[in-house]
Amino acid sequence: MGAGLSLALPYVIVAVDIAIRVLAVVFVPKNRRPATATAWLLAIFFIPYAGVIAFLLFGSTKLPRRRRRKQQQINRYVMNATEGIRLAEELPEWPPWFASLTALNRRLGAMPLLGGNTARLFGDYDRSIHEMAAAVRTAEHFVHVEFYILSADATTAVFFDALEDAVRRGVKVRVLLDHIASLRVRGYRRTLRRLKTMGAEWHLLLPVQPWRGRYQRPDLRNHRKVLVVDGRIGFMGSQNMIDRSYDRWTNRRRGLQWKDLMVRLEGPVVAELNTIFLSDWFSETDELLEREARQSVAPVGDEDLDCQIVPSGPGFEGENNLRLFNGLIYAAQRRIVLVSPYFVPDDSMLYAVTTAAQRGVEVELFVSEIGDQAVVFHAQRSYYETLLKAGVVIWMYRKPTILHAKHFTIDDDVAVVGSSNLDMRSFTLNLEVSMMVRGRPFVQDLHQIEEGYRRAARRLTLDEWETRPLRSSVLDNVARLTASLQ
Repeated sequence: MGAGLSLALPYVIVAVDIAIRVLAVVFVPKNRRPATATAWLLAIFFIPYAGVIAFLLFGSTKLPRRRRRKQQQINRYVMNATEGIRLAEELPEWPPWFASLTALNRRLGAMPLLGGNTARLFGDYDRSIHEMAAAVRTAEHFVHVEFYILSADATTAVFFDALEDAVRRGVKVRVLLDHIASLRVRGYRRTLRRLKTMGAEWHLLLPVQPWRGRYQRPDLRNHRKVLVVDGRIGFMGSQNMIDRSYDRWTNRRRGLQWKDLMVRLEGPVVAELNTIFLSDWFSETDELLEREARQSVAPVGDEDLDCQIVPSGPGFEGENNLRLFNGLIYAAQRRIVLVSPYFVPDDSMLYAVTTAAQRGVEVELFVSEIGDQAVVFHAQRSYYETLLKAGVVIWMYRKPTILHAKHFTIDDDVAVVGSSNLDMRSFTLNLEVSMMVRGRPFVQDLHQIEEGYRRAARRLTLDEWETRPLRSSVLDNVARLTASLQ
């Protein structure tokens, strides 16, 4: 019998191998982009067993059904709670396409467009941390903190001291931090001890703890950066709460420093930003903080910015941020300025950007001259030739600074700021929060920041790009094969 099994074993292996490939062709393409499905099929066909294991671990771009249902519950709650409130009124100075995009955002993310807001931009890394700490020190009722990476270090000490002081004054301090992202930086356990010692209530976002029954695709992450104080003051943007070098010796050796952008908000939109925190808190704890959700803020200031918070991520049915971004790019008439540390677009965004340039819109893209993530950096570079040939102006922020800000402007009318990169990971795999703003004063402020980037950058030309070393071209093209899976 043993000899018979030995003879049959090769046939069994071949049969299993064929079955894997057939089943992959049937199941992998379901509800996936063609490029993503093709990448997975290639992996499974070339390395069947490893490819299948990787697909089972990383193939799903959706959160578990229970969490998606929670997001749907939050969306219904927001829609019902905002049904009767006074929303921003359509004005003659609105671009003709603006109302349709606010309706799109409302339908996808539930949040309405709200007027009567003020916003201040902070592009200095240390100053933004001190501004957030100063806001926390004014808290009387609650402080809601949510960061992709939260680390108690020398740079962030002023912020943690402010949180501790708030707890001592009787303020309720709630903290959310992404599990895997924060775990990967030095001082993770020190940070948790600090939160416990001060008496803050904290929870991990999207924890990967199968032994506790908490598991989803490990690289589905919560990439949001949000701070809300009493429902009066809000901060959002691209900056994590950590030292500018991310406290990694490799970054320090290379002299890498991150440059970010945060926005300080006052007005009714702060309630929407708070809803982002409350929805994530509910998803992790099953606790719906209804009293904090009922906070409303009267219009403030003279700027009267129209603002709309746009949540996105694997808890939603579609890519809310990608749909908004593409809609805005197609709507632009004169000028588009895109700023993203990771520009790895899907086909729809690549066509939107290049089409805008080809129809005569001035399109500029700001990226970093060097990268902190090799595969993503090379995948991004693989798109430069197509962009340059279409007429897109590419500015490369000079090393050793990593331009980590994430925002863009459309003409002189509308801007988007937030945590979302212009890459497939932010469109599909990360929970992100963006804010669309209509108001010339705000857009002008962003234009000034863009001008500062321009002075610190160099322009990439097509001639330079076409003469780059062959090995760089090979690396770029190979990395592009992974773009759909990043």
